[in-house]
Amino acid sequence: MLPYVLRRPAAIATPLHLARQGAFTAPKVPHVRTFSADQRLEEVPGNPQAVSLSGHTQGSTAYLFAGRGLLFTGDALVTYDDLTGYRGPTLVCRGFTHDSAAALSALDPLDSLDAAVLLPGHGEPCTEGPHAAVQQARAAGLR
Repeated sequence: MLPYVLRRPAAIATPLHLARQGAFTAPKVPHVRTFSADQRLEEVPGNPQAVSLSGHTQGSTAYLFAGRGLLFTGDALVTYDDLTGYRGPTLVCRGFTHDSAAALSALDPLDSLDAAVLLPGHGEPCTEGPHAAVQQARAAGLR
């Protein structure tokens, strides 16, 4: 994170906030349930389809609620990056991504999904659809 903070001193607020909230010392999840990529989660209201997007973290997953036209991407595709200050569809910067090359490749499954609204983990909703968001994120590149 140091290079980001040196280039943009305001970026220090993000890791400090995370530390104050306990993000670096969070307890383990006691009961984990695994599922396969592209599995429909029948027991979850709305029956979302899980879409594997490993890269930002090893288990990054998007959730497509096709019946509602919603795609939750979490931190795998965001519209605001706190460390860089970048606004628009993009990947979370290298300072907070496990494997940037894998994160970039993980955009591939999103490219063909049909959703009216993309809901990222950070930033404003994107109403241009997943294809447009993926194209913009690829154009923005790795930061």
